[in-house]
Amino acid sequence: MRNTPKIVGFLVVLAAAGLFAQQEVVLKISEGMPMIPLALPEFVVRGASPAAQAAAQEIRQVLMEDVKYTRIFQLLPGEYYSYIRPLDPDRILFKDWDSIQARLLLTGEVREDGGRIVFDGKIYDVKSERFIVGKRYQAERNGLRLVAHKMADELLKLHGEKPIFTTRICFVSNRDGNDEIYMMDYDGANPTRVTFNKIKDYMPAWSPDQRTIAFTSYRGVTAGLYLRNIYEGTETAVATSGTNFSAAFSPDGRKLAFCSSMTEQGNADIFVMDLATRKSRRVTYNAATETAPSWSPTGREIAFTTDRLGAGSPQIYIMDAEGSNVRKASFGGNYHDAPAWAPTGERIAFVSRVDNTFDIYVLNLRTNQISKLTENNVRNESPSWSPDGRHLVFASNLSGSIQVYTVDYDGANLRRLTDRGENKLPNWTN
Repeated sequence: MRNTPKIVGFLVVLAAAGLFAQQEVVLKISEGMPMIPLALPEFVVRGASPAAQAAAQEIRQVLMEDVKYTRIFQLLPGEYYSYIRPLDPDRILFKDWDSIQARLLLTGEVREDGGRIVFDGKIYDVKSERFIVGKRYQAERNGLRLVAHKMADELLKLHGEKPIFTTRICFVSNRDGNDEIYMMDYDGANPTRVTFNKIKDYMPAWSPDQRTIAFTSYRGVTAGLYLRNIYEGTETAVATSGTNFSAAFSPDGRKLAFCSSMTEQGNADIFVMDLATRKSRRVTYNAATETAPSWSPTGREIAFTTDRLGAGSPQIYIMDAEGSNVRKASFGGNYHDAPAWAPTGERIAFVSRVDNTFDIYVLNLRTNQISKLTENNVRNESPSWSPDGRHLVFASNLSGSIQVYTVDYDGANLRRLTDRGENKLPNWTN
């Protein structure tokens, strides 16, 4: 319980409520569509508070970075705003914004109230000259980034996309001298330690509701599987017989797939646990090693790694969730591992070794085509998808030490998220 305030402190400072009448407007974005031009002018600051001035700049800067990350919206260049009249939040001149080719307009007003920052954000459709949605957020100074992330998520929801900016990434770091579980914002900000042990913790995995992290911990003579509720600070052992690792929550959060050596032969097989009853059911029966389960978005199938059927080296297979209908998904190459099923359903990312170099690849299940995302003659591993399926997080020793990076689904926009100590085994909540 001692670390609970540290974990949730930056979350509870925010109070959000719908402020304006809201229309139901949803536009589904597909790959290949042109990006939507979005105007994000300087926010209006009410009053002469220096704190409000600084807050307005910080919220807008974070919002701009979020918007750029989406691959959906295109920010209009700042110099475009000099061609039109200054923004009046009480009287939107849509023809001005249309003249600089904005399709959407996001405005903000910031003020200080009793030591707290109040932010009013509004989104307009320029072409139809309509107000779409507005939100009011109140925050302490250390909650401003979350304000920006929440407003950016409103943009995504408006266009039929899953929110990603308030999601987090858990990972393993030795920055404090021991391998422990940490979590951070999607952009690497606000790194927070989750476990406090003198032993090693590995392979964290988020629950769908972002409240629980499953992980492997070496306590005693074997590696056990544990669940930690990050809000309550409680921890529960769920599998301690044999060696247990590679946990993965089902999309509905009711089941946990994991690997365990608690078999008669002592080799690793895949089990599925009902989290309500804590009863486990073995779903693979093979003398080969079966590892790295990853659920399909429907929860009906599981991708995993195995060297069964005379493959001679690890390959990616898919089976129905109860263990039947096993079929091979990867072909060619002599090493494929760590499958990660995209939340959109049509892709599986995985690690492949070629000439002693480990890179991230993506298999398109519809076309059976494979694309290579990383190519830098280093070790790239542990891919995990963002909730919208447009980005991946992974670990790499590209900088010399192993660190956490993100990259877009097509290999563009590589970003480094960590720099303290060594950081690995990232998992992005879906």
